[in-house]
Amino acid sequence: MKRRDFVTKTIGAGAALSVLGIVACKNTAKKNDAAMALPKNEDTSLFFKMSLAQWSLHRTLFDNKMDHLDFAAKARSFGFEGLEYVNAFFKDKAEDMSYLKEMNTRANSEGQKNVLIMIDGEGTLANSNTKERLKAIENHYKWIEAAHFLGCHAIRVNLAGGTDKEDAVKASVDSLNTLSEYAKGSNINVLVENHGGFSSNGKWMTQVFSQIKNDNCGTLPDFGNFCIEKNEEKGCIEEYDRYVGIKELLPFAKAVSAKSYNFDEKGNDTLLDYYRIMKMVKESGYTGFVGVEYEGNEVSEDKGIELTRDLLIKVGKQLS
Repeated sequence: MKRRDFVTKTIGAGAALSVLGIVACKNTAKKNDAAMALPKNEDTSLFFKMSLAQWSLHRTLFDNKMDHLDFAAKARSFGFEGLEYVNAFFKDKAEDMSYLKEMNTRANSEGQKNVLIMIDGEGTLANSNTKERLKAIENHYKWIEAAHFLGCHAIRVNLAGGTDKEDAVKASVDSLNTLSEYAKGSNINVLVENHGGFSSNGKWMTQVFSQIKNDNCGTLPDFGNFCIEKNEEKGCIEEYDRYVGIKELLPFAKAVSAKSYNFDEKGNDTLLDYYRIMKMVKESGYTGFVGVEYEGNEVSEDKGIELTRDLLIKVGKQLS
């Protein structure tokens, strides 16, 4: 696919994405027998659907013990309905239509829904340097197009690069309005996760999203990631209250990330109160996908995914 220049892309976004919509491979309905992988005798009539965040398998993928294209089969083996991709695992394939078509084929054959793509490494959208920020915006266009081709509903972006809070708000609002305007005709949402720096401050994020003009722009609240400032020696030296932050982000939420770390003997996360968090999610009216994102280190990635899945099911039943 030829890259259009910045101006042409901004003006012709709707037309370009319409063309992609014609050739896109949509995930057709197929009976998903992956539920067989769920714990026996569990009631899975939850108020949310469950997807698997690819980052849960980042060690396996970075160690080349699994191919990116096998992600759909892996998610199905755990009983998930949806896939949340990370662009790092197919970084050079955003414009490779044959590769994206194969991703659609794999998802289709496994009865999986392509949910979103998490975008990293494409520049700083909260940067006060206009030239650098515009380049970052342009870098994200190809991922909007890729997400559209895959039948996803969103891309996740980061609001990084800001040094002054107020300047970062202005830069972020402009970046998000531009990106969401580009994606408006494609059924793609542009979402921001609390992912360090100012974005891990719920009040700052509220300030940004109160100024966003497009409905296809929102948040992706992550149960973790509320460390605002880290130090190599001391670790996190400034952390936002996660329960306050999640509550502040939920009114704008179009996706939710169920981060997990380590577990006790009862299967509860030792850091996060899943019942308290999911109660807030339900009360906000959110009923979409909740993505399992295991990031612990005391059990294998496979086991961590299973424990997180089972915890969500348990809490979901309690809240039903």
